Amino acid sequence: MMRSVHFGESTLFFFASSIGYNRVKDDDMTNLTPTIQQVIFDYIDTVAQSRSEKTARTYQNGLSVFVSVLEANGIDPINTGIEHLSEDSIIWLAAALKDYAPTTERLYLTAATNFFEYLVADNILEINLPRIRMLVRQRARKPGVRLPQFPNNEILKVIEYAEALNTKPAEDEVERLRNYRDRAFLLILADSGLRVHEACNLRRGDIQWDDGQAIVIGKGDREAVVRFSTRSLKALDDYLRIRATVDGATGRALSALPLFARHDKGAGRKIKPISTVTGRNIVNERVAEVLGADAVGKITPHSFRHFFVTRVLKSSGNLKLAQELARHKNIAVTQRYAHLSNDELDAGYRQIFEKD
Repeated sequence: MMRSVHFGESTLFFFASSIGYNRVKDDDMTNLTPTIQQVIFDYIDTVAQSRSEKTARTYQNGLSVFVSVLEANGIDPINTGIEHLSEDSIIWLAAALKDYAPTTERLYLTAATNFFEYLVADNILEINLPRIRMLVRQRARKPGVRLPQFPNNEILKVIEYAEALNTKPAEDEVERLRNYRDRAFLLILADSGLRVHEACNLRRGDIQWDDGQAIVIGKGDREAVVRFSTRSLKALDDYLRIRATVDGATGRALSALPLFARHDKGAGRKIKPISTVTGRNIVNERVAEVLGADAVGKITPHSFRHFFVTRVLKSSGNLKLAQELARHKNIAVTQRYAHLSNDELDAGYRQIFEKD
C-alpha cells in the first residue's frame, strides 16, 4: 500500500508496506486504542507537513528501523496498542544501530526521541522524557570528527592570480572596479580569517588603517578584533582609490559606506554592499578562471579561513595564537587544524620506508 503526504510544492511518498501499515477506518476506531503503527504514521504525517522533504524521509527511515526493532523484540506494532510501548525500546534501537554509521545512528535516535516527545505533547502516552534522553546520551556514539580538508596548493594558485587582478585588462570601468574589488576581497579572506558574511558586512569606517585592524561582530554576536596583512590593506586601498569618485558622489559619509560594493547594472552608480551570495560568486568566478569550471565548489570562501588557520599553525606552532586569531570560542575547534599536511606525512613515510 502506498500513501502520499503533501507539503509545500513537493510530494513525499511513504511506502506503508515497508512496515506493514494498514489503517483502521475511523468508525472502527471509536472504542479502540490506536496501535503503535497508527501513531507512528500520524507522527510521520506531522513531520512531513512541517519539515523539509529530506527531514521527513530521514524520520521515516529511522522509524521504519524502530518498527523492525520492536518486531525483533516480540512486539507487533500492527496489533499492539500504543500504551504497551516501553521506554526501554530506545535501548533496543540504540543497540541495533551499532551496525550503522555513527551519523546515521544519531539521526535515527533523534527521530525516535522526537517521536516520544510527540507522544507526550499530544497526551497520547506518559513517557519519562528525561530518562529517554539520558539513555540516548549513554548509548549513542559520537560521530568521528573529520579534519578540515581543503586544496592548499589550488588556493595558493587562486591567491597568486588574485594579486595580479589589478593588471588584468578590463573592457570598461565597471569591470575594472570588480577586478580591484575581487583582488582585495580574496586577499582579505586569505590573510584575515574573516568569515564571508563578516567581510561582506564591513564598512569603510570599520578599518583602522594605522593599526591594520577592524572591529567586527562575529559568530554569536561577539565583538572581536581582526587584523589585516600589508598586502591585503594595499589591495583594499587600491580598490577604494579607484572607487573614490563614485563614493564621493553619494553625498553620504565615507565611513558609513560598505567596504565592498556591488558593481553591476542593478546597483548603477549607487554604493550598495555585496551580499554573502555575491561573496561566494566572487570566489566561484575567480576559481573557474584559474582552475577551470570543475573546481567550482571545491574552494569556497570558508576554504580561505581553513587556509588562514592552518597557515598560522604551521608557521607558529602556537595553538593558542591560532585560536585567538581565528576567534574560535572552543580551542577544540582549532585543534582540528593541528595536523601534519599530506606533503609532510609523505616525506616522513618515505624517509622511514624508502631509505635505500
